[in-house]
Amino acid sequence: MFTGLIAETGRIVSVAPTQGAMRIVVNAPTLAKQLREGDSIAVSGVCLTALDIKADQFTADLAAETIARTSLSRLQTGSVVNLELPTASGSPLGGHIVQGHVDGVARLLELSPLHPEARETTDWILRIDLPGLLERYVVEKGSITIEGISLTVAKIESGVVTVAIIPHTYAATNLHTLKVGAEVNIEVDVMAKYAEQRASQEKKQEEETITELSLIAEGY
Repeated sequence: MFTGLIAETGRIVSVAPTQGAMRIVVNAPTLAKQLREGDSIAVSGVCLTALDIKADQFTADLAAETIARTSLSRLQTGSVVNLELPTASGSPLGGHIVQGHVDGVARLLELSPLHPEARETTDWILRIDLPGLLERYVVEKGSITIEGISLTVAKIESGVVTVAIIPHTYAATNLHTLKVGAEVNIEVDVMAKYAEQRASQEKKQEEETITELSLIAEGY
């Protein structure tokens, strides 16, 4: 499990095709030292397995499914990615529960400074065009993960999600490298999925109870 608090930004050293997949090498001077072969690490919100670990870098294989469903398909040498290690048991939950299982890819519509004259100290406005199937899991003031970053929804209207980005988050993540039109990884709050499942089960049980009562009333 992750929390969406980015520990370090890494830079893609190389991208190489493999049989039906892709292999990336990521420069991560801080986190690579903490990794062991087979450990999980979130790369821009995607949970990957660290391999061939060196002093300042690691390798990860991207399955065909990962390439098809995430923004990692756009990676190239020099790309900046957000990195986070799994949260240790008992550690404070600083962001929200993030699984590293990307639900979809959104398109960046806007990333602009609230006060253009003070770009280093201003908040930023980020807007994304959310895939339609995910809209039902997103609510105002709820949590959403964008490129692995735990963020709070400021507004959602007609599938467009707006969030406010503080200066630290803008500078310390890959957001400052993204351009309008870029694809970004989205993971909705898993608690919203559980709530939907629970509501669906309760509705089904209620319908079955009504059916049973109707049959009893009809003498069956």
